[in-house]
Amino acid sequence: MSGWAAKRFWKEARVDVCDGGFTVTLDGRAVKTPAKAALVVPTRAMAEAMAAEWDAQQGKVNPATMPVTRAANSAIDKVTAQFDEIVGLLAAYGGSDLLCYRALGPAELIARQAAGWDPLLDWSAEALGAPLRVTQGVVHLAQDPQSLERLRARVAALGVFELTAFHDLVAISGSLVLALAVIDGRLAAEVAWALSRIDEVWQTELWGHDEEADLAEAVRHDGFLQADRFYRMCG
Repeated sequence: MSGWAAKRFWKEARVDVCDGGFTVTLDGRAVKTPAKAALVVPTRAMAEAMAAEWDAQQGKVNPATMPVTRAANSAIDKVTAQFDEIVGLLAAYGGSDLLCYRALGPAELIARQAAGWDPLLDWSAEALGAPLRVTQGVVHLAQDPQSLERLRARVAALGVFELTAFHDLVAISGSLVLALAVIDGRLAAEVAWALSRIDEVWQTELWGHDEEADLAEAVRHDGFLQADRFYRMCG
């Protein structure tokens, strides 16, 4: 029986050791993914977080309140089968990284971008062996193929569960370099989030807040922090 039942039917969610890692059982019955695969995760910490999500369900099961379980399901049902495709998709961000495209003006925004982003590009060049070029405006700037290949190799070295988290870090921030800085411990997730929103903060300061935009931003912020949390559970 799939763990994604419409209503709560179990009394206790537990973590069990199993072949390949850890799983969650509901009254002794192992949870499965939506595709009916075994929900086996690499660490006890991840399994305990999932068990807590199952225990917190009341009445109907609400996947929206179960981010760790949803991410684990995605890793098993989707990322495993599309690993190479996802690596290529994320590595491609290096060719148009947010940090490389700077404003034409005003001077204060240019200075903010330089202060926030230049140190990370220096880090990419030194720590990752992947220097990237910077331009102003939105016209595409070709990057050194060797730099892009080194970035792709770094992404390809991630495990399936790590890549699942990394996907959201890149997609939400728009920056491969920022996401790599987070998983390598160069930046805390909150700092990386703030650096990814320099342009948006500038626009808000200029034009004021928009309620709908603020709500969307809050969802993205939560997703970014959750992706970092899931990554930390992988090892």
